[in-house]
Amino acid sequence: MPANILTTEDLHEFKLELLQEIKELLTKAGEGSPKKWLKSSEVMKLLKISPGTLQNFRINGTIPYTKIGGIIYYEAEEIQKILLENKVNF
Repeated sequence: MPANILTTEDLHEFKLELLQEIKELLTKAGEGSPKKWLKSSEVMKLLKISPGTLQNFRINGTIPYTKIGGIIYYEAEEIQKILLENKVNF
């Protein structure tokens, strides 16, 4: 079996190919479907609201939610729908 000799140029080319493949994988992972369920902290960050405001939205029925144990979940699609329904056009 003949020996293969690797040059610095071969290693550099391999590095560039590997980095390109990693970038493609990260891009594809970022394009994946968005999360279906969001936790309270994610909703507060998304809407830029306080915990009290989020609680008021739950109490008055503005935002539907699901509670499992002590964790409250919000359906991401519902949040988007509420934002679109309350859109103000000038």
